[in-house]
Order: sequence, then C-alpha cells, then structure tokens
Amino acid sequence: MKYNVIVIGGGPAGIMAAGRAREFLPRVLLLERNHNLGAKLLITGKGRCNITNYTLDVRELTKQYGKNGKFLFTAFNKFGVEDVINFFEKQGLKTKVERGNRVFPESDQAFSVLSALKKYLRDTGVEIRTLSKVEEIIKKGNKIEKIILADGEELTADKYVIATGGKSYPLTGSRGDGYEWLKKLGHKIISPKPALVPIIVKEKWVGELEGLSLKNAEISVWKKGKKIASQFGEALFTDNGMSGPIILDLSKIVGESLPEKTELKIDFKPALDEKKLDERLQKDFKEFGNKMFKNYLPELCPAKLIPIMMKLSGISPDKKVNEISREERKELLKLLKGMVLEAKSLDGYDRAIVTAGGADLSEIDPQTMQSKIIENLYIVGEVLDLDGPTGGYNLQMCWSTGFLAGSMIKEIARLQD
Repeated sequence: MKYNVIVIGGGPAGIMAAGRAREFLPRVLLLERNHNLGAKLLITGKGRCNITNYTLDVRELTKQYGKNGKFLFTAFNKFGVEDVINFFEKQGLKTKVERGNRVFPESDQAFSVLSALKKYLRDTGVEIRTLSKVEEIIKKGNKIEKIILADGEELTADKYVIATGGKSYPLTGSRGDGYEWLKKLGHKIISPKPALVPIIVKEKWVGELEGLSLKNAEISVWKKGKKIASQFGEALFTDNGMSGPIILDLSKIVGESLPEKTELKIDFKPALDEKKLDERLQKDFKEFGNKMFKNYLPELCPAKLIPIMMKLSGISPDKKVNEISREERKELLKLLKGMVLEAKSLDGYDRAIVTAGGADLSEIDPQTMQSKIIENLYIVGEVLDLDGPTGGYNLQMCWSTGFLAGSMIKEIARLQD
C-alpha cells in the first residue's frame, strides 16, 4: 500500500505532524524506532513535561530562539501557545501556569501529556508502527522514492516528514540519524552541539559542593574581562561543575565562547549591591564580635559552602570576626558577589536537553516546513537548526512546526491535484 504521508519519528513534532495530516488524508503512517512513542517526552521537565511557555506575543516568542527565531513566525501564528493549551485541553489534559510562565499539566506527570497525544493519534486514525528503524531513504531526482527499514521492508508515500529530533539523550533513541539522511538528500547540516547542558569547570573543589542548590543567585559569563551574559534564578553544583535552569540557559553562550578563556561569576547575594553587603558585613562583625569566623558563616551562606568560603577567603576559621582585617573582609565580599569558576567544557549529549544546530533553515520553506531541495519532504522539530531556552520553548517549537507541516501537506496536495 502506498501511503499519503509517512512520518519518521514518534516524538512531539512527529506526533503532531502525523495527527494533523490524518485529519485530512486517509493513509498516514507514523514510524518510531523505539518500543513506544515519546520516550524523550517522558523525561522532560524532570518528568513533569513543561509543554510550553505562556508567551502570547509572537514577536516576543520568536526572540527566545535567537537569530533564527524569525523562521518560526508563520508556525507560531498558525499554532501558537494558546492553540497548544487548547489542543491539550480538547484531549482532556488540563494545564496550569507556574513561575516563569511555564505551562505544565495539572497532573505534574509527563505520562499524561503522552497519553493525550496517543489519544489524538487514535482519534484521527494514524497508523503507528514502533520498533521500525529506517535504514535508508532513497531519492530519485528531487523526490524521495521510498524508504527501506532495517528488516528490508520498503515503504512508499506521496509525502515524507523527518521528525527524528537531535542527538540529546541518545538512550531515548535520539542518535542523529536524521542529520545523516538529510545530508545524503542534499541538505546542509549546521554542525550539531549539545545545548541546555551542564557546564564543566576547571576547579576541582566544586566536587565538594555537589548537590548544593542555589535558589536566588545571579550567574554571569565573562570573557576577556567583559560580561557577555547573565541569568538570575536557580542553579546547582555538580561533581564537576554546575547545572540547573540558569546554567542550562547560559550553556550555549559558554559553548560559543570556548575554547577561549571563559569564566562564570556567582553572585550569592544579588539583592544587595557591594556597598550594602559590605555595610552588612561590618555591622555583623561588630555585633558578633567574639564569634569565630567559622561559626559566623552560617549567618551568611549554606552549610555546604562554608568550608569553601573559608578556604578561598584565606581567613582563619578560628579568627574572631571583630579581628578580621579590611583586606580580608574585602576578599570575603569579592567571593560573595563574584565567586569565579573557569569553564572547561560543556557536558555531553547524554545530559543535554536539546541539540543546537541541525538542518539549515535557508533550505526549508518557513511557510510550509517543506524542503526546498526535495519536493516531497517536510522537516520539523529539533532536527532543525533551532533551539530555545528552558521553560517550554523547545516543545512549543516542535508542536508548531509539526502542526504547520501536517496542515500544509494537505493544502499542497490539493493544489497539485
């Protein structure tokens, strides 16, 4: 049987493209190499699945994706944030908005998001085949002629959609196959890199802080003595560096800055400027006069940070605070307002939330998601050279590009007929 559409990849973009196409066309096949659909979806948002960000202004939304964000203008206009929320509520999934305009399912369970998507596929009648690995895509001229599965089976369709995602979390099936297929089909691939990923630093002592969470910190990125980016919010020390929401959002600019010397500066007291914090320290040193420095530090920082503060400040742990010199106080102030860590590298794909890089957008029509090189091919989701910050932006891009492709396949087929 020849299909109207074959969608390769059962993640968010692929599911949306397949379901939308099946609303118009009778024979739509969704292929997934894993045992089940949406493996990566189940681990997003720490298992809660941050489905979108409640940013209603399309221009503001596109800005979140950097210089390539304008490419998404049509997709967001066709299927924006409210459309996504309404889509899921129509499938029986209620949502809620949390800090940072993050939108989550009320259930706090990613599984409920996947269940809603599966319901959509059932209701529309998409044929689903799991454990179906595509081995090769064969083209003839400027069209895909057929695809060949790992077991040798050949499948044909009028239209094809590549929605295979990037290379992040490879254990979920994201191995970058789509990049290789697109290269062979004549597409240019912008070199993929891990994005939204922990940062590894050179200082070995960070291992002593592993697990320490910072709730209200400001972390800035410095290069050649100039601040090039900063974020306020939550961060986490790891065994070899830092992670957490603001670190993940800074990781892209750090990756672009390396291998040149790049530093992170941590402001543990962003609510106080240096002058006010210094005044507080002086007041405390008088008030706690005979208290030893090591016993005063719990007033100033988390317990896990105390040994590091003592070590880096050079102040004797047993020194009375009213005996701390002006120079020592200034050193402590410097640590509290700008502890320096030198970035060594970014962590790997196995800990990256998304992949930066991918299919060159200049070779894809943003009005339809259709390839400009292969006439019957559409390219959607994370396999594109698009990535946004944490907070639901990357899933929004998947929903929107998948929906647009699914909608336009039918429209273009009608015009060709």
